[in-house]
Amino acid sequence: MMIAATFSSVRQRFKDYCDRATKDYETIIITRERGDNVVMLSEAEYNNLMENLYVRSNRASYDELMCSIDQLKKGKGKTRELLDE
Repeated sequence: MMIAATFSSVRQRFKDYCDRATKDYETIIITRERGDNVVMLSEAEYNNLMENLYVRSNRASYDELMCSIDQLKKGKGKTRELLDE
């Protein structure tokens, strides 16, 4: 979900907005009178976004991942046991 809030509102209730971003995974758009709005999101959401951008930046790796997901959805996945070192 995404919440739009004014700069003044966020300033007055900063902890509440931080909690909503981190605990409820809300994305907060902080609007400013003269534009140049700001987006607040949790570090976990930011890291997830960066990871997705990285994966998508290499077309071959992304295509391989999508092929693997498609195979899994079609029931072609295999269960394997991990070896202890």
